[in-house]
Amino acid sequence: MSLRENNASVSSPLAYRLRPVTLDDYVGQKHLLAPGGIVRRFHDAGQLPSLIFWGGPGCGKTTLARILAARVDADYHARSAVTAGVAEVRKIAEIARKNRDAGCETVLFLDEIHRFNRAQQDFLLGPVEEGLLILLGATTENPSFSIITPLLSRTRVIVLKPLADDEILLLLERGLKLLAASLGRPAAVAPAALEVIAEYAQGDARRGLNLLETFVLNREASAGGELGPDDLAPFLAGRYLSYDKGGEEHYNQISAFIKSMRANDPDAAVYWLMRMLRAGEDPLYCARRMIRFASEDIGNAAPQALQLAINARQAYEVLGSPEGELALLQAAVYLAAAPKSDAVYRAEKLVRREIEATGHLPVPLPLRNAPTRLVREWGYGEGYVNPHRAAESGGPRLVCLPEGLRERAFYRPTASGYEDTIRQRQAAWKKRS
Repeated sequence: MSLRENNASVSSPLAYRLRPVTLDDYVGQKHLLAPGGIVRRFHDAGQLPSLIFWGGPGCGKTTLARILAARVDADYHARSAVTAGVAEVRKIAEIARKNRDAGCETVLFLDEIHRFNRAQQDFLLGPVEEGLLILLGATTENPSFSIITPLLSRTRVIVLKPLADDEILLLLERGLKLLAASLGRPAAVAPAALEVIAEYAQGDARRGLNLLETFVLNREASAGGELGPDDLAPFLAGRYLSYDKGGEEHYNQISAFIKSMRANDPDAAVYWLMRMLRAGEDPLYCARRMIRFASEDIGNAAPQALQLAINARQAYEVLGSPEGELALLQAAVYLAAAPKSDAVYRAEKLVRREIEATGHLPVPLPLRNAPTRLVREWGYGEGYVNPHRAAESGGPRLVCLPEGLRERAFYRPTASGYEDTIRQRQAAWKKRS
């Protein structure tokens, strides 16, 4: 298949017609295409290893793959992992074997490669390892999570960035000229309107060009003069929020939310929480994470934080959206502003390690249950003094840890919030030991 020119018809979408066929016309990804950039080096050397292109929608993954394949004059097969399967890949591998015998490279471009399951990805290993196929994969998902390790080790991940507004503007200006040529009349759109479209695209060139085409084709015939920002209003849906409840942005945004609360930043906490809620995240998932946060990052510095987080979850279950979201936001503000301590979290880690290291240490005799005379004869309960009575008499503190661990301190309260009170009490108790 020849990739030397873009043969798109005038009925094709504008984004497809505008697709460049050389790096000179490619817009964006300067970190990859500048002199010395990794993709520039591959292109200029006429080399093409197996690559995984990772980036958001409309950042140029497919276009870059086509340009690189054309540079090595390869037999190019483009498939979508949504519809293709192992049988189709096997056929292409058979073609590739014949091509290799004829001295021709074969490229398989697999869009949405993360849609292939593990078994399907496993099948790719052989042809790629043998050098039959040059695999070019495109994915919007983090390859670390979506691509199997053996396939990652046989490919190189190329990270593409969202296009900047000025790069989107350049493409919109090119698209406007192409529209005018196909319409046979000027397509007059004010620069201010193009700027609105560029900002609305949020780094997705395809999204910006699709909006421009819809705007021009639906307004040009009925409106005279230049189209301005006000004319765009009917064509702008709600702000698109990049999010995938099972993918990269899910993990990035919940991480940002948790870290904002941990950093005592209520403004950032409510921002990230609302970003997730507006993008369709399950509000109860956010509530569960706040309950965990109340114990892990606040603990006894503000003991009421746990109850407030639980109450917020219950309030949401009663009210639902959108009313119940206010309770979640209230909890997020409180958790972000509350004094912080991870002393309980660290105590859990220390105790786990100690138990793994020392195993089944016997319970000290004074602490053992002594319901019968026989076990009391064995020493169970001997030496036990009720702590209430010991405190009244000023007697020594009861030793509760097993032999060998009695000097260990697993829970180490901080001077934050109520935990400072615990710390002072702990110091007083130890003086009685």
